[in-house]
Amino acid sequence: MALEDAKTQVDQAFTRDDLKGPSFENAFGGATSFLRRRYTKDLTGVDIAVTGVPFDQAVTNRTGTRLGPRAIREASSLQPYDPPYGWDFDVLSEFAIADYGDLAFDYGHVSQFPAALTAHIKGILDAGAASVVLGGDHYISFPILKAYAEKYGPISLLQFDAHSDTWPDDDIDRIDHGTMFYKAVKSGIVDPKTSVQVGIRTTNPDTLGVTTIDAREVHELGPAAAVAKIKAVLGDRPCYLTFDIDALDPAFAPGTGTPVWGGLTSAQAAIMLRDLAGINIMGGDIVEVSPPFDTTGATAIAGAHVATEILCLLGHRMRTA
Repeated sequence: MALEDAKTQVDQAFTRDDLKGPSFENAFGGATSFLRRRYTKDLTGVDIAVTGVPFDQAVTNRTGTRLGPRAIREASSLQPYDPPYGWDFDVLSEFAIADYGDLAFDYGHVSQFPAALTAHIKGILDAGAASVVLGGDHYISFPILKAYAEKYGPISLLQFDAHSDTWPDDDIDRIDHGTMFYKAVKSGIVDPKTSVQVGIRTTNPDTLGVTTIDAREVHELGPAAAVAKIKAVLGDRPCYLTFDIDALDPAFAPGTGTPVWGGLTSAQAAIMLRDLAGINIMGGDIVEVSPPFDTTGATAIAGAHVATEILCLLGHRMRTA
């Protein structure tokens, strides 16, 4: 296959006959699944399922992250021609990756949303696949982690973020994107002793024992030192990676609900994500992409690359298991 196949390939999200390999349809046309993977609700033989969660009820400031999954899928149409750069294998060719579509939920019954999402992810895990989730505000990680903890036990969390999201909130049913990791730790879903937060640059007096690598530390010591510290804390425990796009500085990702200056550069994030190869990652998400606040599409492009790096981290773990 080569770029000349764009003459005949179109709508690969529906017309491709397998779950592996690149796609050469025109980037500006066709149905925009993530990385032009095939849309399917049949997870037979699927290694990794990409799914969208268009939910943004719990934002602090600017709404719009419900449109994140759609924007990330569109931005990803520039990527599926070649193997992801910097890796020694091609995750798209070696693994069966499907776009599982979006979570269906009743926006009029917000209280029912968490259980619906946990069941959605549980269905993916029960089918033997890992999930990569396109969000959505950051609250979605809490119901997702419930499904992962049910399968793997208390899980380690690797969180890229401007905010720790461990502010106290003992109302377990309250839906808030700034307190869900407090609840995850307190309810035993996340093991704080083997969890790490990277890029933090807002005040929180109690991180509940989670190791913090703030943005300044990354800037001063560099990505390689940060990765070494992350790996030392995580060890070989099963972990879940969540990447809030506001981990990046607003100069690189302005389209988010809670931008904070002094953040990571896209180059730093790319280096760290690739150098994390070898961690025992079970799944991940990219959240808080809010397209209405970035007409350039740079934030969605960053989100699409983060999701691709998570795919590669999962593929690396699977091929070396």
